[in-house]
Amino acid sequence: MLASVPEHILVAAVGLFGGVLLGLAARLGRFCTLGAIEDVLYGGSDTRLRMWGIAIGTAIIGSFGLMAADVIDGGTTFYLSINWLPWASVVGGLMFGYGMALAGNCGFGAVARLGGGDLRSFVIVLVMGVSTYVVLSGPLAPLRDMLFPQSPVLPGDVPPGIAHATAAWTGLSTNTIGLIIGLGILAFSAASRAFVDAPHSAIWAAVVGLAIVTGWAGTSWVANTGFEALPVVSHSFAAPLGESIMWWMIGSAQPVSFAVGSVAGVWVGAFTGSLIKGHFRWEACEDPRELRRQIFGAALMGAGAVIALGCTVGQGISAFSLLAFSAPVTFIAIFAGASLGLRQLIVGFNPAE
Repeated sequence: MLASVPEHILVAAVGLFGGVLLGLAARLGRFCTLGAIEDVLYGGSDTRLRMWGIAIGTAIIGSFGLMAADVIDGGTTFYLSINWLPWASVVGGLMFGYGMALAGNCGFGAVARLGGGDLRSFVIVLVMGVSTYVVLSGPLAPLRDMLFPQSPVLPGDVPPGIAHATAAWTGLSTNTIGLIIGLGILAFSAASRAFVDAPHSAIWAAVVGLAIVTGWAGTSWVANTGFEALPVVSHSFAAPLGESIMWWMIGSAQPVSFAVGSVAGVWVGAFTGSLIKGHFRWEACEDPRELRRQIFGAALMGAGAVIALGCTVGQGISAFSLLAFSAPVTFIAIFAGASLGLRQLIVGFNPAE
């Protein structure tokens, strides 16, 4: 039966499935990057940040488990096949984090909030999607190539990953190292009284990690059993927003993709979750200054994500699941940028006024 289904439809279905899980986790589990940072800095709670740790640990264990079973080849994935530029992770991460604070959401969070009826997030999705393509392949692409040139990892070179580099240095198994690191992150993150009192938070965090693993596993299966040259990918919400906008406009001219399925899945999952919780309601922006800030923040996020090769989900979980060097550096830079933006908002976006 599956043999009769076009391969691009199959990978889109894989993206849709994982996206639904992510959307449900956002609405039912309150899984949110900016919310986690706000809780740590101003709410006195690290529960949602630990949820990210659980998601990362689960994704690492699942991804390196797939590598150990020869289901995926980590070295061929996007994050481990491009030589790492540390300054790109830092600059892009800072831009993304600062823009996220101004916009009030990352790309993933905006799609999830749109599923709950927040029309302000629709503006963020549109602006961020267009911004990514302006920097990725539009007028600013030559400048990006000049400042942050990308080069592929050559055959025989060690992939830019923590586990791969450690294995090359020590002679230990790459997959064993990855599994040990994943278990360590998971154990440390889950060691909180909050998850004893509210285990559903830990469960939804693990669901997020599993959604990333399903992306790697599903697209790898299609790539290995099919005939089309489809990449092995997992979830990210920067360039996929732009790709989704393009598909909805010219879908008859380009096939549906994992990215389109992923974005649609998050919306479906978030919409379903908002109905389950009874939280769906239409919301719009009433303050022009707020809208201006959100547009500027979304544009920064789009550009930053392209420079850093990923967003809070793309680098923060998908790349982290492979232990790419870029993941922790980008995540720290996003945290720093968001902290700066949040502080500016709390003090006053325009202190002179």
